[in-house]
Parts: sequence; structure tokens; C-alpha cells
Amino acid sequence: MRTRVKICGITRPEDVRAAAQAGADAVGFVFYEPSPRSVSPALAKDLVSVLPAFVGAVGLFVNPEREWVEQVLSTVPLDLLQFHGDESPEFCASFGKRWIKAVRVRHAGDIEAAYARYGNASGLLVDAWDPQRYGGTGKSFNWSLIPASRPLPLILAGGLASDNVAIAVAQVRPWAVDVSGGVESSKGLKDSAKISDFINEVHRVDETD
Repeated sequence: MRTRVKICGITRPEDVRAAAQAGADAVGFVFYEPSPRSVSPALAKDLVSVLPAFVGAVGLFVNPEREWVEQVLSTVPLDLLQFHGDESPEFCASFGKRWIKAVRVRHAGDIEAAYARYGNASGLLVDAWDPQRYGGTGKSFNWSLIPASRPLPLILAGGLASDNVAIAVAQVRPWAVDVSGGVESSKGLKDSAKISDFINEVHRVDETD
């Protein structure tokens, strides 16, 4: 099975192009103002317009007001919604879009509980726990907490970069990997060489199987 790759926290058109040219399956846009990678709906609309065919646009939200999600969707043609806060499954499913739910993994059983609660999602993203932040921590977590039984596609995030993603893919066998800080020169500014190196490492593991 080929491991999909999402490059998240895109803020510039050149980074959209770099991700697509390197072989990314999706790019992510952050609609959460406290994040240094946050973008406005107007900017995100322009960035999505740069995307070539067959590269998906994902919108990331953290405990948003309904009106904010609706405002973004009225402007930006997103393919998928990603919820990173404490949103209920009913809220996530209420926008007429496919969606994935992020869970910050702290204890054994967290992922199984999320699978049970968010069973209507298109996938479950597993990330590192941080009491102050809803993702983007640059930290990994104990991958042995990830169960072998996965009712939904599992997306691995948290502290990934080109120097560890091959190990992550080989050990976890996720449906996809999601990276942001690990391919940046500074917060919100991607490095095209790091993007290429990251995706090449993912593909290298896939090709050796």
C-alpha cells in the first residue's frame, strides 16, 4: 500500500507548488488565528487556485464557531475538513464535507476511544499530546500506543521529518503521514528541499516492501 503524504500549514503559493511537484497528495491550510501558520480565507482561496489536479485541499480548524467554518467554506473550495480541538462528531459531520478528526495521544486507549467516538470520520489523525497546544508541537509520541486494529484510515503526525519518517512508516504502517514544522525553514515558510527529502523517504519505504 502506498503511504499518502499531506504537507500542512501552507502559507505561500511557492510552497503549494513545491509540495505538489514533490508528490504530495494533499496540502493543509490552518484557519486558527493563534497559529503562526494561520491564513485568511482570501489567502487560502488564492493558494487553492494554484493546486494542480488530484492534489487535495484540507482546512484545519480548532474548536471553531460554526459561522467561521461556514465563512471559510463559502470562500475556499476545500476537499476535506480537519478538526483538531474538542469538537463533537455531530459538529464535524454537519458541514456536508468529508472530515477527519485529530486526537492528541496521551494514554493507552486514547486512539481506540477516538475510533469509537468518531466512527463516521474519513480518517483519524494521531498527534502528540501537549497541554497548551492543539497540534503543531514538533513532538512525536510513543507509536507503540497505536493499535493494529484500525476501523478508519490512520494518519500519523507529530514530530515527523525526513530523518525519522521512514522509521515511522515502517513501524506504524499508516494510511498517511502529515508534516508541517519538519519541512520548514521557519514557522509557516516551507523549504522545498526538505519537502522533497521527506516525500522521497516515504516513497523509499513503500518501494522496499
